This record gives sequence, structure tokens and C-alpha cells, in this order.
Amino acid sequence: MLFNSLHFLLFFPIVTTGYFLCPHRYRWLLLLLASCYFYLVFRPIYILILFFTILVDYFAGLLIEQSQGRRRRLYLIASICANVGVLAIFKYYNFIAHSLESLTSALSLSLPTPPLLNILLPIGLSFHTFQSLSYTIEVYRGRQRAERFIGIFALYVMFYPQLVAGPIERPQNLLHQFREKHFFDAVRVSAGLQLMLWGFFKKVVIADRLAPFVNTVYDNPHGYTGVSFIVATVCFAFQIYCDFSGYSDIALGSAQVMGFSLMKNFDRPYFSKSISEFWKRWHISLSTWFRDYLYISLGGSRVSVPRWCFNLFFTFLVSGLWHGANWTFVLWGALNGTYLVAEMLIRRGLGDKPTPARRWWSPLITASKVALTFMLVCFAWIFFRANTVSDAFYIVSHLGTGLAAVPSQLNSLAFIKMNILLGRDKFEFLFALVALSLMIGIHILQIRFEVRNLIRKQPKWVRWTVYYAALVIVLFFGAFNESQQFIYFQF
Repeated sequence: MLFNSLHFLLFFPIVTTGYFLCPHRYRWLLLLLASCYFYLVFRPIYILILFFTILVDYFAGLLIEQSQGRRRRLYLIASICANVGVLAIFKYYNFIAHSLESLTSALSLSLPTPPLLNILLPIGLSFHTFQSLSYTIEVYRGRQRAERFIGIFALYVMFYPQLVAGPIERPQNLLHQFREKHFFDAVRVSAGLQLMLWGFFKKVVIADRLAPFVNTVYDNPHGYTGVSFIVATVCFAFQIYCDFSGYSDIALGSAQVMGFSLMKNFDRPYFSKSISEFWKRWHISLSTWFRDYLYISLGGSRVSVPRWCFNLFFTFLVSGLWHGANWTFVLWGALNGTYLVAEMLIRRGLGDKPTPARRWWSPLITASKVALTFMLVCFAWIFFRANTVSDAFYIVSHLGTGLAAVPSQLNSLAFIKMNILLGRDKFEFLFALVALSLMIGIHILQIRFEVRNLIRKQPKWVRWTVYYAALVIVLFFGAFNESQQFIYFQF
């Protein structure tokens, strides 16, 4: 089920009302059935994969807790192999088979290649697989007691707000919440609905309106030149942010309405002053997952400098592969890993220096760092969004094409329409810019204020004016299209 659908508009109030009316001891069952239904709407047969994951990790957790020594480790390995095996079959098998076929063809070898499987990728597979894995790893490390009640554990894996695109929760944060009794709280419900409305604004008003501009160029890169690539790439940077953080806001908000607290997944990442800071603000639940379960397991930063570089690079290489079975994602991960290694080496070369006193030019330095980080992130997004590796390298190699002549052509309406508006309606472009500017303005306010608390302190007429205005903008200016899925659903 899509959040941006009429189906969800009916599903959410029915489930939420039922949750508060239902006796506490049956609420877990209501949420589990609602979560099953939420997932069944996509492709019913694939819920069996979820059931498989739940059964494997439920019993693995019990066996790990009851075992000692080598046997304990073997149960963890079995859990990891089962989960990664599902990913390998459904997400990576065809990618590996196709890559082997291409390699043997390029080397003119007549070796047999594995046949391709006619299967679709289950929606959100990487998310709920990683969430389930975090449970068995935490039980193995002794930081989480094994869950005895399989219904509660199943709900931990399948909780509908974050089932298909995160945030990827940890058992310490979420499991105990399913046993707590949540009462109806008007202030909390209002705050949750506000967060959901903000998420819908980012998704349907900004992301889905920017999508046609991005698709126009990236689906036919050979028809465009440098300035069009820059416009489309910047549009994609904000499209993917508004799309994914919009989903996260709706997930956090819908959970908050019922009394559940999910982890924050985004923290204004495009205000970052470095690549390392960016990855502390972007997709926080995944970044911390890789940090805690892969990077630190490899030795983290407490190793030699060459090994430290490898740990950073390898972690982001795997992160790229996690995002999709395509070499474009591998290159995207490798590029981000290279950024981080370079940043780490530069910091080590400069050494620890005292923080300079604030001068009049300090804001300019900060702004230049933010701008440089944004440009590096946008450059990497080219590989993330391109349909093929050849398309990505074509765009990269033609980024500068025709830029020298841009200043002299800005007075040409035909040039602006084809290269900046990308052949689309100018009012559609302007509306997207206005909505984007509004979001950035609110993000700037959030640096100093908690905007929802700020609104709540205003007189009633001011609060309700803001709420109604936001609702009207979403309903009348949102690009509602049920075929426009959230970008991260494919992962």
C-alpha cells in the first residue's frame, strides 16, 4: 500500500481508531493483521518471504540466547546466511548471472552461465531483512533479550509504518513499545498528524513535481547538454531527499499518532559542511546500521591507516550494492567511499588545530563548505540515478558542454525552455521552486527552533490557519499519482 494513495487515506484512520478502541492485550494482533494487509496489497505471495525471515530469526534468537561458545556463533551465522541468502536470490542472483554472462562474452569465453530467474524483487526486502538481522546480532552481543512471544517479534519485523522503507529500527528501541499501553493524547496525535502532513508536502508537492524534470533528462541523456544535466541532477538531489525523507516523516508521524517512537532518519543533510557530516544526517538508520554491524566489525578506525581506509571504502561499497543490483549503485557507493577516505586523509594531514575565533568571514567559509559538499553529493547522485553505467559516464563527460555560452543565451526564451525548463511548463517549474524554497526556509528555521512547538504556542486562529493552508496546498497542488511510488521502495 502506498502512503500517497486513497487506499491509505482510508486504512490509516480505521486502523488508528481501532487501535485506541481495542483492549490493550489485543492491540498487537490488530497491528500485526493491519501490517499483513498493508503488505499484501503490494504482492500477496511475497509475504511468505517475510514469514520465513520471521521464523528463522525468532528461533535463531532463542537458540543464540540459550547457547554458549561456538554453537552460539553458528546460530548467528545461520541467521545471517538465511537472511542474506534471501537477498541474494531475489535481489542479486540475476545481477550476478548477467554480470558473469557479460564478462565471459567480453573475454570471448564459451563458459556456461547460470540461467536468469523470472522473479520480481519483493518490495522493501532490504529494509525488513536488515531490521530482522539487527535483532539476532543484538541478541548475540548480549544487548537484547530474545523475544519469547512470536507475535510481538513478527510485529517488530512487520510494523506497517516502517515496513517497506524504514527507518531500520533496533530491537532495543521498538520491541518494548509493543507491550506498553498507549493512551490517546491529543497533543501527541496532533504532532504526529503535523509530521505526516509535512511528509506528504515533501513527497507529493515537491518530489513528485520534480520527478518529470529528472526523468526527461535521465531517460534520454543523449538528447541534452551540460546545463540540462546540471538542472536535472540538482532536481534529483531534492527529489530523492523529499521523496525519502517524506516517507520517513509519514512513517514517524503515523507511528507517533498511536504512541510509538521511531528513530529520526534525516536531519537536514544538505546543510552539511562535509561528506562525513552528510552521512550522519542522511538515512541515519542505514548509516548507523553499517557503522555498527560492518564498519566496527571490520575494525573501524582503531586500526592502521591503510586498513582504516579499506574499512571506510568497503563499507560504502557494500552500502552501494545494498541500494540496488546494478553497477551504477556500486560506483555510487565507491565514489562516496572515496570521498570519505580523502576527507579522512586530509583531516589527518592537517592535524588537530584549535577552532579559530569567529570572524566576519566565518559565515562565508561555512557557506562555501556547504556548497562544496552539496556539489560533491550531486555529482555522486548522477551514478545513483542514471539508468546504466554508460549513461552515467556520458552525463559526467558532458557536464561542461555548452556552459561557456550560457550567459549569452539566457535572454533566449527557446534556450531557457529547452535547457532549463526541459521543455516543460514554466509554471510547473516555478511552482516546484516556490515549494522547494518554502521547505528550505522551514529547514533554516529548524536550526534554531522546533517548528512544530513554535506553531503549537501560537493562538488558535494562527495554528489552524497554518494547518488548513498546508492541507490545501497538499490536496490541491500535490501531484497525486499512485503509479509514482516512493523511490526507496525498489530497495
